[in-house]
Amino acid sequence: PRIFDAAAAAFCRKRRLFRFFKQPLDKTKGRCDKMKRIITYGTYDLLHYGHINLLKRAKEFGEYLIVALSTDAFNWNEKEKRCYFSYEERKQLLESIRYVDLVIPEENWEQKINDIQLYKIDTFVMGDDWRGKFDFLKDYCEVVYLPRTPEISTTQIKKDLRR
Repeated sequence: PRIFDAAAAAFCRKRRLFRFFKQPLDKTKGRCDKMKRIITYGTYDLLHYGHINLLKRAKEFGEYLIVALSTDAFNWNEKEKRCYFSYEERKQLLESIRYVDLVIPEENWEQKINDIQLYKIDTFVMGDDWRGKFDFLKDYCEVVYLPRTPEISTTQIKKDLRR
């Protein structure tokens, strides 16, 4: 029998890839053997072309990109950051980007292993400013640190706007 999951079904419906989706489940990996899944995490406040570059490059590692978006509570309580846009507004922006297939909430630092297992992730992608911080996830999936777009950052935009 063929086994499907909700994330794969949504991906295939969105792209009308019924033939692709009907691949048998790879019992050793627990997922459709042709669908490579990627996850990345971030706040994505004041969305800019550096974010788009990261998402585009992350998507090149597979067919299905999940973005775990930091909630307002997580940003404030754990990161001590206040966002300009609310979680729902940032989620709406991310969902409109063609590289992004699914946006889920990031509510705490510890959820990454659970997310990787729940969504059957093949590759975890972060900017290289986090290099080494997530190497413990290599027991669960491939971990990739991508170079950031050097001339742009949300922090820099906020500093420039304060002048």
